[in-house]
Amino acid sequence: MDEQRVRARGGGPPQWWGHGPRWRERRAGEGLPGADSGVGRWLWRSTVLLTVFVLAGSKFAADQQGGDRAHLDLFARLLLVAGSGLLLWRQRHPVLVAFGTATAAMVYLGAGYPYGPVFLTVALGCFSAVVAGHRKAAWTAVGMLWAGHVLIAHWLYRWLPPSGDQSASWGQEIVVAAWVAAIVAVSELARVRREQWDRERAERAQATRRRADEERLRIARELHDVLAHSISVINVQAGVGLALLDSDPEQARSALTTIKAASKEALGEVRQVLDTLRTPGDAPRAPAPGLDRLSELVEQAAGAGLTVEVRGAAPKLSPGTDLAAFRIVQEALTNVVRHSGSRHARVRVDEADGALRLCVDDDGSATGAEAGGSGNGLAGMRERAAALGGTIEAGPRADGGFRVLAVLPLRGKVWNR
Repeated sequence: MDEQRVRARGGGPPQWWGHGPRWRERRAGEGLPGADSGVGRWLWRSTVLLTVFVLAGSKFAADQQGGDRAHLDLFARLLLVAGSGLLLWRQRHPVLVAFGTATAAMVYLGAGYPYGPVFLTVALGCFSAVVAGHRKAAWTAVGMLWAGHVLIAHWLYRWLPPSGDQSASWGQEIVVAAWVAAIVAVSELARVRREQWDRERAERAQATRRRADEERLRIARELHDVLAHSISVINVQAGVGLALLDSDPEQARSALTTIKAASKEALGEVRQVLDTLRTPGDAPRAPAPGLDRLSELVEQAAGAGLTVEVRGAAPKLSPGTDLAAFRIVQEALTNVVRHSGSRHARVRVDEADGALRLCVDDDGSATGAEAGGSGNGLAGMRERAAALGGTIEAGPRADGGFRVLAVLPLRGKVWNR
């Protein structure tokens, strides 16, 4: 994403550098506004320039070969224009263009007209066919032209203009065959390079989609973890407030106060997540939560009627590990509030074998109450742990109750110096 923003602002190397010429990018953008018109203008301009070059080059060749070849008349010029004009359709109908240009060149040579840049149209037509993936058709068209030239130069010349023409030398055929081989080789090289560009483009698109998916999952986890705990507290306290509104107004007031504090905390964290979307790449306005805010989780859980006992202390952690550990404990306590009949939970934090171990236990049986849960809490915890190379174990204990055990490696631990 950052790389795309840099390129959008004009920074870094141009997009075509190392990834193919701009006309390939335009072809990849077919269907975008203005893409077809841009490609069409490029085809027209290149074809007109090539036609002018072929006509001028053939006129020059006719002047040089005037005594040996037929005069360049109107029919010859029509053949040259037809062969060049076919190149307008070299992207939409490459096979037709390859055979059409080869046929026009064969008729041109069979009529005894002078050698010249007429072969250039055949080369470009077959080049386009090979690059488009029609290799056999292009080879067949080139082979047809070469075979036709052999027949004309060594057998049919007796009955074809110009009169008095002599058989061509086989050395000339070797030169023609070398040109044919060069055309095929260059076309195959361009085809291979195009396939490489397509693979690179597909890999870049896949990497972009993967980064977008990862970012979307990260934001979804953050919003889920931020909201789930606070809304569970609000849900519990709202029920308490409604139940005690008439019989114990002071207790109801306390429940409303807890709701206000929990909602304010949730709004602050949601705003922090959204700020990272509005100003990507900038430093967050507030530090990400970590295990140093474990006491806040205990207070929030107490507001929901859950007593939490904390044992142990965490070492200094990297920001990513610290945030993941905080969210895992937060989600585990949220699940106790939502789904457990116990009003007491234990959180144990320790370090062993180069890993941070987080254990959250409660002794209650499942109540079956959902409390508005989405069912994604455990999946989110596992994703966070897996992203750091850790593991999550969650399930009933043999002696009753429920346990969540997270093991996070400390390779990214930050030591105090």
